[in-house]
Amino acid sequence: MDKFDEASQVRFKNFSELSMLSDIRILLAIQKEIAAFIEKEQAGARVQAAVHNFTSTCWDKCITGTPSTRFSRSEESCLTNCVERFLDTSIFLVKSLERQRESFAAAAQ
Repeated sequence: MDKFDEASQVRFKNFSELSMLSDIRILLAIQKEIAAFIEKEQAGARVQAAVHNFTSTCWDKCITGTPSTRFSRSEESCLTNCVERFLDTSIFLVKSLERQRESFAAAAQ
């Protein structure tokens, strides 16, 4: 085998390795995009579940009569207060869990 063939094989091997590295980087980038998409979809599903939950809870609590085209003044007030308390509680819990997570992370370091 002459030097030209050896150099050619080395270049081909290096090119092949570079090609594999490029493919791996592309696959990792795609994997990150898919993970971000899934996280976004899961966050949307969590929001929808929360809305469904407080809608159901507040409806059962506040709507006492047969629904008509409009809510009574007391039903409207009850629904507003119920949703606001539900959101306040959710925000409080999220902030509390975030503080706990941060303190655990700081303790782990």
